Amino acid sequence: MTHQRPATATATTAGLRERKKQRTRDALLRSALLLFTSQGYDQTTVDEITEAVAVSQRTFFRYFANKEEAAFAVQDLVEAHFVAALAARPAAEGPMEALRNAVLTAWDTLEEAISDVVPVELHMRAYRLIESTPALLAVHLRRSTELEERTALLIARREGLDVDTDPRPRVAVAAFSGVIRMTGRLWGRGEDTSVAAIRRMTEECLDQIGPALAAGWHGTSA
Repeated sequence: MTHQRPATATATTAGLRERKKQRTRDALLRSALLLFTSQGYDQTTVDEITEAVAVSQRTFFRYFANKEEAAFAVQDLVEAHFVAALAARPAAEGPMEALRNAVLTAWDTLEEAISDVVPVELHMRAYRLIESTPALLAVHLRRSTELEERTALLIARREGLDVDTDPRPRVAVAAFSGVIRMTGRLWGRGEDTSVAAIRRMTEECLDQIGPALAAGWHGTSA
């Protein structure tokens, strides 16, 4: 006679296994970001990342295709957090208002989005590293283009538009994204690396979109 394990026991075992895998992935991710930010992305090897967690190289590649994927893993969470915040904005808000409020809300709630994986302070240091490392910045710009398209499609759905016949969603998102990229560069050059600093700078720069597009601002000041 064969004895089957109770379904609850099987589910518990599977749950424990998944939690262990998640802990291993998170540990590798924290190790990678700590090493990237302390000694440089290009200078860090996969062997160093795995040695810090006491696992094999094979284990690293079970979770990440390469170092680049590890460098952007938390950024994936941050971008998904922004998209979710945008999707949750009230329908009564116009496109630019919804984008502005979504990104500020995403900064305000960043900790709850990523703190289970890495400390917020570590992510901010990693984000600064991305802005200052040519190889990572090139990837970041490519990813930003992909995020812009997803965002434009979301804005189009909110407004009941077809992005292939109405360019306004892509134009609005391009203006918004350009300001966000500029903000990231300015923040990356500053001394204050806090979330509060980039959140404040983001708000200030977004507030200048309207005045910057207005006619006749020669000789005026903000």
